[in-house]
Amino acid sequence: MIDSPFLAREFQTDNGTLPYRLLPNPTDEPQPLVLFLHGAGERGADNEAQLTHVVGIFAEPRVRNQFPCHVIAPQCPPGGRWVDCDWSAPTHGLPDAPSGPQGLVLGLLEQCIADPMVDATRIYMIGLSMGGYGTWDLVARRPELFAAAVPICGGGDENVAARLAGVPIWAFHGTDDSVVPVARSRNMVDAVRAIDGNIRYTEYAGTGHNSWGPASREPELLPWLFAQRLSL
Repeated sequence: MIDSPFLAREFQTDNGTLPYRLLPNPTDEPQPLVLFLHGAGERGADNEAQLTHVVGIFAEPRVRNQFPCHVIAPQCPPGGRWVDCDWSAPTHGLPDAPSGPQGLVLGLLEQCIADPMVDATRIYMIGLSMGGYGTWDLVARRPELFAAAVPICGGGDENVAARLAGVPIWAFHGTDDSVVPVARSRNMVDAVRAIDGNIRYTEYAGTGHNSWGPASREPELLPWLFAQRLSL
């Protein structure tokens, strides 16, 4: 295992086991929780690869000081998907039930939210590529849980956009993405805007699939994210 401030943990249920990494914030006050979903390339059983992209920014001292939070980063098993759909398809419908790994993510999230040291009004979700699909999917299923969401180079079901109306969203995609068509984000953004949802969209000209790089360096992203709060 790598030397990391992210602690290796497992979420165990009768439906399976989900490895995840936890970046705790040991304070006397409840803190926000960030749920991060990785992409297809980080699937595995090492409980390590999911830390490859983006999520490491939350362990940086500057970010820890300015935006204290807990972070959970589950790992999807080999061959699994956060959403049972074709990533290259122009559209897909929201499956009737979450995928097996996504169901475990939801169970883990609900367990974390019940912790008194987690601020349940400030639950944030970030996902890239396969995790971008997972972000659109989980927020559509349980919009009441999330104070904000950041789907990066993913796609969702435009027909359920109304479910997202109350969730602040900032989506990202590269124009030259050859893995997930940029239209997947454009169509979701248009659908949410059509129902007057609270959505921002940043598109990077000339950028391929790795739009999570510039997205994670956006200077306004974390201030925007941590300013969002649910009214419970």
